[in-house]
Amino acid sequence: MSTPRLPADLPAGRIAVALLVAVALVVGVFAWLDGWRLGADSAVYRAGALTFLRGEPLYTPQTLTTLPPWVALPFTYPPAAALLFVPLTALPSGLAWGILAAASVLSLAVVVRVCVRGADRPYGAFAVAGLTVLALGLEPVWKTIFLGQINLILMALIVLDVLVLGARGSRWGGVLVGVAAAVKLTPLIFVPHLLCTGRWRDAVRALGTFAALQGLMFALMPGDAVRYWTEAASDPDRIGAVHWIFNQSLNGMLNRASELAPWSLPVAIAIAAVLAVPAVWLVVRLHRRGEELAALLVTAFYGLLVSPVSWSHHWVWAVPLILLLVVEGRGWWALAVTALFAGCVIMLVPNGGDAEFRWGFPLAVLGNAYVVAAAVALLGLTARELRRPRG
Repeated sequence: MSTPRLPADLPAGRIAVALLVAVALVVGVFAWLDGWRLGADSAVYRAGALTFLRGEPLYTPQTLTTLPPWVALPFTYPPAAALLFVPLTALPSGLAWGILAAASVLSLAVVVRVCVRGADRPYGAFAVAGLTVLALGLEPVWKTIFLGQINLILMALIVLDVLVLGARGSRWGGVLVGVAAAVKLTPLIFVPHLLCTGRWRDAVRALGTFAALQGLMFALMPGDAVRYWTEAASDPDRIGAVHWIFNQSLNGMLNRASELAPWSLPVAIAIAAVLAVPAVWLVVRLHRRGEELAALLVTAFYGLLVSPVSWSHHWVWAVPLILLLVVEGRGWWALAVTALFAGCVIMLVPNGGDAEFRWGFPLAVLGNAYVVAAAVALLGLTARELRRPRG
């Protein structure tokens, strides 16, 4: 396949993307100076890194003493995340949000650029900038930025690893997946993806990178590393009520339906095991046809379904899904997915306390909208593939 010709507007388009990032940074600086209460999660990242540098316990209650008074959250990430967040300690807490917001906008633009590069008609950098702005209207995206989360950054690392480094056969393939998994455990789902698509060397590098970073933390903070892997990592309640509406996972849906019955998680795991069969089959089929982005999205959405906790802001994978549908000319499907994630439907359903236990069927469908949509899409895509002629 010939190398696509770069659009003529690329230099100016890059300026447009740079301006988007600059605007995000300026807003971040203004928010810091004006005392806006933004970036609860970025404050936790910074406080966790400071706690690590001070040699204080990281995974016991009330140890993040450097948090702003309006934030009361624990550090829930793997030990290596505390090391990787150390650069944030050079910044004031409020400004850390602005830096992560700018990095998130840049990451979003990178994902957009990679996802549209295979389109029949070229998308110039101006188009990339425009699509990036439109993507900011999706609930998972704007909530990620509002909270100071790193979902967009991690998604960019994975997209670059699987779709760019993988296509080039780079010896660095898998490393970015390993780094992403060292920050949050959920990207480990992409290690089986690499294996299913025949990239076993990249899978080994991903696991090696992940293990090396975690092993380093056993040397630097052994007590906390042991505490995380023996206690904190297996306690989903530590990061919030699993039945809260914003936990859009199978586990969250079942805990809402069962009113926190103890069998909810085992049943969610059993359903996940059943869904793994069509998910793996689809990944292999799509990969063999050269549909690498589609295969990657199957893994991403399967991972969101099966994770014990998938907050709504984790569903930033809606962005490459919409772009794939647009590139493939499936405009109506793209509009439907956009409406789902831009409509903020799960924010309109009564929630909090025990409100999720009193929904009834109509509200339960709306309150589990992301879960239902992803599960139906997975099964629907499987049915379509079964009807597709071999060859």
